[in-house]
Amino acid sequence: MRKFVFFLVSLVMILFTTSCEKEEGEGGNSTIMGRVLVKNYNSDFTIKLGEYYAPNVDVYIIYGNDSIYSDKFDTSLDGWFRFEYLNKGTYTVYALSADSTRQSPSGEIAVKKTIEITDNNSTVIVDDLVIFD
Repeated sequence: MRKFVFFLVSLVMILFTTSCEKEEGEGGNSTIMGRVLVKNYNSDFTIKLGEYYAPNVDVYIIYGNDSIYSDKFDTSLDGWFRFEYLNKGTYTVYALSADSTRQSPSGEIAVKKTIEITDNNSTVIVDDLVIFD
């Protein structure tokens, strides 16, 4: 009987501890934020025309190892984006850029940054996502 009780208590403890672990995604209290910087070039990318922090650019976030984006944010007037209420874990943020190498059939590439949130209630500021236009 003691072995059975010990087994049952152990099983409950294992189930309880694994069910409390949260995966990447919403439900936490951490934030990822950053800015999108646009470098504007002429059509053949030989002359830089200017650069600015871009309003209304879509920034995407991927939770963990997902294969598609999990959420999207339009940048503010001064180029800031922010993803809130995140759990600890690994995230990828990206924005689409004109392909200056002209290797992509669509003419666009994803400019990505991978971020790890290691502590609860933290804010991680990402280096600028630099895109071409």
